[in-house]
Amino acid sequence: MSEASDHGTSEDVSDIVSENSAPEIFDRAARRVRRNRAAPGYAEHDFLRATMLDGIAERLDAVTRDFTDILDLGCFDGAFTPPPGARVARCDAGFAFAAKPGGVQADEDRLPFADASFDLVVSAGVLDQVNDLPGALTLIRRVLRPDGLFLGAFVGAGSLPALRSALRSAESERPAARLHPQIDVRSAGDLLMRAGFALPVADVETLDVGYRDLGRLFGDLRGMGAGNILAERQPLVSATVGRTAAAFASASDDRGRTHETFQIVFLTGWSPDPSQPKPARRGSATASLGAALGRHDQSDA
Repeated sequence: MSEASDHGTSEDVSDIVSENSAPEIFDRAARRVRRNRAAPGYAEHDFLRATMLDGIAERLDAVTRDFTDILDLGCFDGAFTPPPGARVARCDAGFAFAAKPGGVQADEDRLPFADASFDLVVSAGVLDQVNDLPGALTLIRRVLRPDGLFLGAFVGAGSLPALRSALRSAESERPAARLHPQIDVRSAGDLLMRAGFALPVADVETLDVGYRDLGRLFGDLRGMGAGNILAERQPLVSATVGRTAAAFASASDDRGRTHETFQIVFLTGWSPDPSQPKPARRGSATASLGAALGRHDQSDA
């Protein structure tokens, strides 16, 4: 997303990732470093991923079937709790996060797992930092067994509007790329469909957080491993930080809090299987969340 030292402008990722190429938008090495630095104190800044995991748990509770082999993709500190009796493999792009729960280190678009290894893949808080997101989603679908389930969540388009506005004010003459590209909910649904998922659904939930000052927001972003990892990032000099902080503070309420918004995009998709109902012809987004999650009430009770 962003960080005290660097930020980037918000754009729809579909404007950047073409059908046939996946440019290196993000610096993979910088991402590993930022995640390793965040790991020791992550528990103090995990509220955003905790919200994502709660949403994923609600969606998983609506599925009336058992899962035996699960991949926790982007595991952070291993907070995702699998259903009783299930085996879980953990994977993270950062070594420290991967090592803590005994997982493997790998990027989401370079998965080391064999096809059809899992019947459930869960990913919370990382897919917005992947260079080849269409490729990552395709790999997720491939490591799923037929009729396997993918549940994902990440920070989407429309997030951090207060920070974005403050940066525009601070750098009105020469704006620089300061916030990561962001994916809107409609594009997310399209990406699921392109990756070959059946019954794909994308929906969004909003989280509002009040901050006393810009430093607190920067601290959370650094602490959750959401610092700027753009391949072509520029340093944020102290004078710009000061102007940004002043603009951020000017948007505060009568309690001295500036409200920041996080738009959390949730993804649901099934690995294709002949037993599945066929979606409506016009686009995947016509499928309801209840239908996508609850269809096993009749077929897999």
